[in-house]
Amino acid sequence: MMMGGMIRKVLLFFVGLTVIGLLLLPALVAQAQTLDQRPAQAAAPSAPPVSQLSSYKLAPGDVISIRVYGEDDLSREKIRLSDAGTIAYPFLGEVKALGLTTGDIERSITAGLSGRYLTNPRVSVTIEEYRPFYINGMVEKPGAYPFQPGLTVLKASSLAGGFKERASFSKITIIRDEDPKAGPQKATMNTPINPGDTIFVDESFF
Repeated sequence: MMMGGMIRKVLLFFVGLTVIGLLLLPALVAQAQTLDQRPAQAAAPSAPPVSQLSSYKLAPGDVISIRVYGEDDLSREKIRLSDAGTIAYPFLGEVKALGLTTGDIERSITAGLSGRYLTNPRVSVTIEEYRPFYINGMVEKPGAYPFQPGLTVLKASSLAGGFKERASFSKITIIRDEDPKAGPQKATMNTPINPGDTIFVDESFF
């Protein structure tokens, strides 16, 4: 009798553990899923806002390509903006591009071709080459250089052969092409450069 009572107690003990485990299982699974998701969320890079990718405003010297899907006669490769900031385009004549984004031009050409020439034109405009930037003063090779995305003062000086020995790193200024009336702005080695900007590196007297 004592043996049978002990067996029942043992069985009841294990049954109790099983019930507790079943009750706790959903919470443990949810916690494990949360922990599994944390590394993925931390590692996922944040995409740059669309506005930053499409807000570049065109100016003379920029080179663009225009593609109309299914209409090779209306597509144009590597058109350089004129001094007036315009491009010549079939049927539409001189199309304004100065101060516009590629998206603005896409909409302008789409509207011009719709109805009279095409039923549902699909237009794509891409930038092939940016207008140059300028660097003057205490660098080995002052002048104009092709702009590259991600350019800084330090990288711009490398394209110009590097700084001269008497260059003053604390006296670097930039005149922004987008706002030349603002005058020279103080810059550092990490200051971003935009197409058309002019950098001036002053001389150190110490």
